[in-house]
Amino acid sequence: MGKIIAVSNQKGGVGKTTTAMNLAASLAVLEFKTLVIDADPQANTTSGLGHNPRSVEASIYECMVDGNDIQSIIVPTNLEHLSLVPSHIDLVGAEIEMINMDNREEKMKEVIAELKDQYDFIIIDCSPSLGLITINALTAANSVIIPVQCEYFALEGLGKLLNTIKIIQTRLNPDLGIEGILLTMYDVRLRLSNQVVEEVRLHFKNMVFDTIIPRNVRLSESSSFGLPAISFDADGKGAIAYLNLAGEIVQRNGLQKATN
Repeated sequence: MGKIIAVSNQKGGVGKTTTAMNLAASLAVLEFKTLVIDADPQANTTSGLGHNPRSVEASIYECMVDGNDIQSIIVPTNLEHLSLVPSHIDLVGAEIEMINMDNREEKMKEVIAELKDQYDFIIIDCSPSLGLITINALTAANSVIIPVQCEYFALEGLGKLLNTIKIIQTRLNPDLGIEGILLTMYDVRLRLSNQVVEEVRLHFKNMVFDTIIPRNVRLSESSSFGLPAISFDADGKGAIAYLNLAGEIVQRNGLQKATN
């Protein structure tokens, strides 16, 4: 049975989509069968993996709101072991359309339930909010990765997110765990970056991943070409960092090799 990991932080610009896309790609390169679900109306993971959101015939929106079969909308990527459930701007209206639905917080869990046995990892890219779609993702997930940028106000809003996670654990998903806090956009030249690393590690200790994602222009460039960093510049610092993160997650979960 595959592990479902949500990548979430309601604070924008922390490297959430970059993390979801490149972590999924790195797991795929390690030959783990991986699915990434783009649950962000901005659809940056969709475009970052080579698919035009405007040309997507159906997305996670149609599955959650209209009950479409999720198997029919899964699309391939440039990596053999990586597939994608795309997003579309229509997803922004899903929260309004779902407001009167029964079990509205569990629609994503219901939709992806049949996929758990087909993949080693399912990575969900959440929107930068704590709205109904993000709650759906956290309810469906086994664990959550929280990206935190190594910049001023790094911990801003983190307490609110952790409180939301506690509420979901209490009311909707008692098995939800924190996979880890991921430090992103690290610049070794800046004293502030090093101070943030020290502060986060002091407060959250073992919850923080050993891997730190550097500020790296190649990570941004790769998305504009519709490729994950490991396909765009495999020797780049960003690609190597995400490969290390994938290895750390594999190790934390006691996995040694991909299942057949």
